[in-house]
Amino acid sequence: MVSRVVFGRGSFNQLGDIIEPKRLNVKAPFIFLVDDVFKGNPFITTRIPIAYSDELIFVSADEEPKTTQVDELVEKIILTHKDRPSGIIGIGGGTILDLAKAVSIMLTNEGEAKDYQGWDLVKSPAIYHVGIPTISGTGAEVSRTTVLTGPEKKLGINSDHTPFDQVILDPELTKDVPTQQWFYTGMDCYIHCIESLNGTFLNAFSQSYGEKAFELCKEIFLEGNLSEQESQDKLMMASWHGGMSIAYSQVGVAHAMSYGLSYLLGTKHGIGNCIVFDHLEEFYPDGVKLFKQMKKQHNIQLPQGICADLSDNQFDVMIDVALGLVPLWENAIGKNWKQVITRDKLKALYQKM
Repeated sequence: MVSRVVFGRGSFNQLGDIIEPKRLNVKAPFIFLVDDVFKGNPFITTRIPIAYSDELIFVSADEEPKTTQVDELVEKIILTHKDRPSGIIGIGGGTILDLAKAVSIMLTNEGEAKDYQGWDLVKSPAIYHVGIPTISGTGAEVSRTTVLTGPEKKLGINSDHTPFDQVILDPELTKDVPTQQWFYTGMDCYIHCIESLNGTFLNAFSQSYGEKAFELCKEIFLEGNLSEQESQDKLMMASWHGGMSIAYSQVGVAHAMSYGLSYLLGTKHGIGNCIVFDHLEEFYPDGVKLFKQMKKQHNIQLPQGICADLSDNQFDVMIDVALGLVPLWENAIGKNWKQVITRDKLKALYQKM
């Protein structure tokens, strides 16, 4: 679990006071990985507490994070700074937060990021790392995974060393998120809840967090009587609770299949989950019904026909990626999931998208 968290509007201003005691020496920099959408945005950039040899690196979040991208960032940091950094601070959405977690791990573990895609493969603790989400829903700020697309698969670095040491939850940072992006990442949180609460891994711990996140999502996306600030505050807490829920259980069918879309087509995680979930009445009938209501209420039109022109080989690539996520299928279906989830079944579902 994340050991320290600060929540509150304006709490981003506490960043300097929070990280300074963690500075190893004046030559050991803090590296700030920041979504490049904030380049030139004084609301963010002028408040980043850079000192000594600290470095600010703007990173594009246009594509899903890749293992090669992690390796390049690690190499850049090692070649630029003689001393190991005091810490990595990620400021952005799920892509930037996942990159920050992965870079902090790879600075203390040998090899390439692709070598650690899987469960509990990380041997050495990561360096100090801080997560500051600027969009709510992914749960990346609280999860024990950093989801990366590698040369052969899309799979997270899942380990006890992955979670942030410190998280700052400042809802003010989400004020300029575009409506569609707000919906897609919010639905990532909603789908976390549905998959956790309907999974075979469900336990009292994950259920308590999942139920609270589910209630918040309904309040935000269906009831529609919240002020803008209330919506920002509550979605940030829904993201936290949804992430906590899956940290102690697992996700399911939508995430497994959306990984296939992302690996082959580069589909962003939030919208990919929505595209898949829209066709999963067989597995989550009540959840999908509510999702369609939310989609209609916010006038969201999902992309259609993204798999229309794919070859059999391309379908096989997506199916291979999806089937490789064994814990997700076990949570969604149970130990006998291979009797239910066949390659033909998955291909038929993908063909609907």
